[in-house]
Amino acid sequence: MHVAVPGRVNLIGEHIDYHNMAVLPMAIQRRIRVDYNRISEGVVKAQSENYGSAEVSLTGELQPTEAGAWSNYIKAAIEAIRVRWNITQGIEAKVTSDLPAAAGLASSSALLTAFTIALLRANGIEPTVAELMEVLPDGEQFVGTRGGGMDHAAVLASRPGCALMLEFAPLRLANVPIPDTWRFIVAHSLRTAEKSGATREEFNSKRMAGQSAFEKLRAGEKLSDEEARAFRHVESEGQRVREAVAALLRADKDTFGRLLCESHRSLRDDLRVSCPELDELVELAMKNKALGARLTGAGFGGCAIVFCEVGESERIAQALSDGFYAKRSSFERDKHLMFAEPSAGALSV
Repeated sequence: MHVAVPGRVNLIGEHIDYHNMAVLPMAIQRRIRVDYNRISEGVVKAQSENYGSAEVSLTGELQPTEAGAWSNYIKAAIEAIRVRWNITQGIEAKVTSDLPAAAGLASSSALLTAFTIALLRANGIEPTVAELMEVLPDGEQFVGTRGGGMDHAAVLASRPGCALMLEFAPLRLANVPIPDTWRFIVAHSLRTAEKSGATREEFNSKRMAGQSAFEKLRAGEKLSDEEARAFRHVESEGQRVREAVAALLRADKDTFGRLLCESHRSLRDDLRVSCPELDELVELAMKNKALGARLTGAGFGGCAIVFCEVGESERIAQALSDGFYAKRSSFERDKHLMFAEPSAGALSV
């Protein structure tokens, strides 16, 4: 038995899902795959080609191990399941992946989701998207990141050839077709974005700044500089998402591209989650006549997304190779520069 969960790239709508605002991600073709067998023991025995082995009991109190340990995502899956279901059968699992880790492509959410689905199916439970969305976002807080539900919805429910318009409170999903002539390039900054490591506190502080800004405004209190910048980003990004969906529906590539660039400037200047490498990639893409570009994911490293027409994609990718990656010895083309194909979520296949 196996379960394959894709990564996702967020087209627009960054750092606002945890404020219950609409976002527009899409699943990509890169996936984490868990091949598993049910075992009678109440334990998960897992082997990863990249990270070694792990063994976690289904019973008892679970405590996170050191930051960055991949076994924490198995524990997070068990914790998420416990909220709604009672399981007794464990699994023996092998994990493989062509999805880059710590790249802002939701590898952590994909890993959590894959183990959650595998464990439930091993116990005779076929979960729905709605049921999983009730437990996965909170479950990921086990590893210390207080994000929203965008990643989990995107890797579960996206459909081939479509972006996923995702609204919260209540949860609403709408697949929006992407024109065949549009192409998205995902370009890694070669700077990792480990949300389970040192970046975690920075990530959580951005959420808290936005949250406290809304609370203070309701109370008529004055905002700090950080809160004012966070509020400005959240409000403007929410508007950009609405405009981007409308542009996508009418296949307006120029407006869609402009909105991506505006999003990057807001993330760079107001929320301050960019880094020099991401800024360089975005500037280089636009210099080479991309339609739009911005950082995607939490920031602090990870990837940029570059929007162009299909006929221009190879030229722009080569320009990124020549202008950014040629001077960096750690570059691996297959791992760090990819054409993102809007793909199926784990439960929409």
